[in-house]
Amino acid sequence: MDASQIYILFSIIVLLIIAILMVFMRKNSKNKKKKTFTPLAGLAFGFILVGIIFGDSKIIGYSLIGIGVILAIIDIVRKLKK
Repeated sequence: MDASQIYILFSIIVLLIIAILMVFMRKNSKNKKKKTFTPLAGLAFGFILVGIIFGDSKIIGYSLIGIGVILAIIDIVRKLKK
């Protein structure tokens, strides 16, 4: 394994730990108001993950991460307008 593969593996492990912690915190939360991802936020998250996975090809990886960030910003703006 070279350094970039180790970095990608470490990033995926950290994201999984964060996701697991979020699930447990949601279950233990006193505020039972259910917060879910909007479809646009889920799509943005997916693009960012795929961009990290395909990080070996810089053009493709950065493009996918950029698309994910743009979609996340659009989702944030749409939520703020409501």
